[in-house]
Amino acid sequence: MKKKATLHRSILYRIAAIFIIVLILISCEPFTAATETAMLQPRATDSAAPPPALFQSKFLNSFDTPRAYIKDSCAYLINRWNRVNAAPGTVVMVVTFNEDVLYDFSRIMNQLHDQGFKAITTQQFLTFMERNGKIPPRSVLLIQENSHPAGDFKRFKEYWALWNWPVVNGWVSEPSTPELLWQENIALEAEGWVDHQAQGVIPGTFLSDDSSKTVISRELKGSMTAFAAYYAKNPLAIIWPSGGFGMRPAQAARQLGYQLGFTSNSRGPVMYNWVPLADELDPTRPAYLPEGYIHDPLMTLPRYSQDQILDAIDQVRVTGNEAATFAKDNQSAEFEYYQAVCEPIYGRMPTP
Repeated sequence: MKKKATLHRSILYRIAAIFIIVLILISCEPFTAATETAMLQPRATDSAAPPPALFQSKFLNSFDTPRAYIKDSCAYLINRWNRVNAAPGTVVMVVTFNEDVLYDFSRIMNQLHDQGFKAITTQQFLTFMERNGKIPPRSVLLIQENSHPAGDFKRFKEYWALWNWPVVNGWVSEPSTPELLWQENIALEAEGWVDHQAQGVIPGTFLSDDSSKTVISRELKGSMTAFAAYYAKNPLAIIWPSGGFGMRPAQAARQLGYQLGFTSNSRGPVMYNWVPLADELDPTRPAYLPEGYIHDPLMTLPRYSQDQILDAIDQVRVTGNEAATFAKDNQSAEFEYYQAVCEPIYGRMPTP
């Protein structure tokens, strides 16, 4: 009996030792990025403070609603109120030109300038949309669609000389592009005022969720390859060819490194963490494909066509002003929310 009791105690000691070792190993688990991310997520509290409200614009169509895309509301508020960032109400008007000759071109440019707009680059736009990087309170992203010879950019160069306004070119990386056309645009890129971004490979291609992997890869990866070879850079944006897009093309674009995508839907301007999108087809605007189901607003950004710009300028300006007023009216509520939910994790809000 004594030997059996001793054997039982020995087995129990071994089991206890193994259990202790397992606990030690678990406590020593490496601190991974996933662990850090989990720790940084705001935790629910007993506070009655409401989450940040989203500005609503009276100028949007009833089918179009603004979408927030920053998942961490605490990080959003820090970026929103940081004094070194863009002020609340900063608005961007994305506009597109697609004709070689525009009767109203100079009128459009002068109207934008007279109402306080300034042109920005794709990189500035990306920084603003991702983390509210500082840009002019009224900004415009000028996009010239399709590949063009250098001479077609003369009208833009005038405003680069006057106001330092750059232009974005939606470059189609067609395999049959003449070498001279490539070299002319390489020179424009080097001068710093023409910012080439991708617009596919084969003219007339319309991407959708029904497009084959081969076609999606050709248009997206093909552009990346051509840009690396000729412009020595990776494009930040895809200007969806012929206005066609879908969840599969958007996901593929993200995987390849694109960070922005522009549709041909003219739903309105954009602001930090604020992009108007639609979930269903509007019978009065059948050309506007619903993009809300993709759940990636930065890959389905709206832009105004050239014939809509003059009518929209004043609405965009007023939208920015009203969004600034909305932010001021809600500042106390947003700081109350931050103090209750975010401060224990992120520390005090930067002084506004």
